Amino acid sequence: MPPAGLETSVATSGMKETLEKTADEGRVKDAILIAGPTASGKSALALEIAERTGGVIVNTDSMQGYSILDVLTARPGPRDLARAPHFLFGHIHPSIPYSTGAWLRDVVELIEKKVLTGPRPIFVGGTGLYFRALVEGISDMPEIPSHIRERWRHELVERGAQRLHRELMLRDSAVAMQLRPNDGQRIARALEVLDASGRSILSWQGQRGEPLIDRGSARCFVIEPDREILRERINRRFDSMIEHGALEEVRQILALDLDPALPAMKAIGVRELQAVLDGGMDTGTAMERAKIATRQYAKRQSTWFRNQFGVEWQRLLPNETMIDVVWAAIKKEIE
Repeated sequence: MPPAGLETSVATSGMKETLEKTADEGRVKDAILIAGPTASGKSALALEIAERTGGVIVNTDSMQGYSILDVLTARPGPRDLARAPHFLFGHIHPSIPYSTGAWLRDVVELIEKKVLTGPRPIFVGGTGLYFRALVEGISDMPEIPSHIRERWRHELVERGAQRLHRELMLRDSAVAMQLRPNDGQRIARALEVLDASGRSILSWQGQRGEPLIDRGSARCFVIEPDREILRERINRRFDSMIEHGALEEVRQILALDLDPALPAMKAIGVRELQAVLDGGMDTGTAMERAKIATRQYAKRQSTWFRNQFGVEWQRLLPNETMIDVVWAAIKKEIE
């Protein structure tokens, strides 16, 4: 797994000042954070809590921010959206690389608009780096001139990730040693930061900003499902995705002719169902491969949560009593 800072690197003009200003005006109070691997039931839990508290739900998942992939990313549907206010879901076009820093800026905008003041904010999702940025702050990054960014994106396409990795190894070996040779997006990012600022991306990452939530009043929960139960839930959910139009969603996003390296194009199921549409794979095989990829992803998520989240995160088992455990933890504060 790549270091958290490399994932959170974004070009941000005035990011540090904006976050510090937000912190000075008061961090988000009484936030509820609900993390968990894919298909663990976190969205349903967040919705139940939102209804009981009159709260608002904020997407904390990197893929659910993209439009078009409603079904394939298991984004809340119309019925769920009608039950409680939802923010930062499906608001980014798949052609845009949406980073942790971009997500954090969107949260800052919600704070400045007073969306998270009054109603209790409930952050829910499976992207650990979003939660870390929310709780701990994020590194300030230099603004990257468009010609530098375009140059390295072009170099990535023309030369490939491994050749760029070798170049990065010569110019900034400390960063290169932390990246997989085929991780083209992060390699190009490290090179563009180096060219734009003359400094290693690691140097910028050492300048962490301010957290956006008040940790003293926040309640943090992470769902830790049994592996076999999660396996069954993942299988059933992907079956349902196929029944509810996942294949058509993939057809729509392929029609945009986007760069396959874009994050949205790496959503689980896109590559597998593309093979079906191209005639290279039958639907059953594609579904099984997508389910395997989802289970592998869920395992990585669970491992990250287990290793990165401290004692302030209350562990939950995904069962019918999960809502009672969470409600008991926050009820006294509401009363």
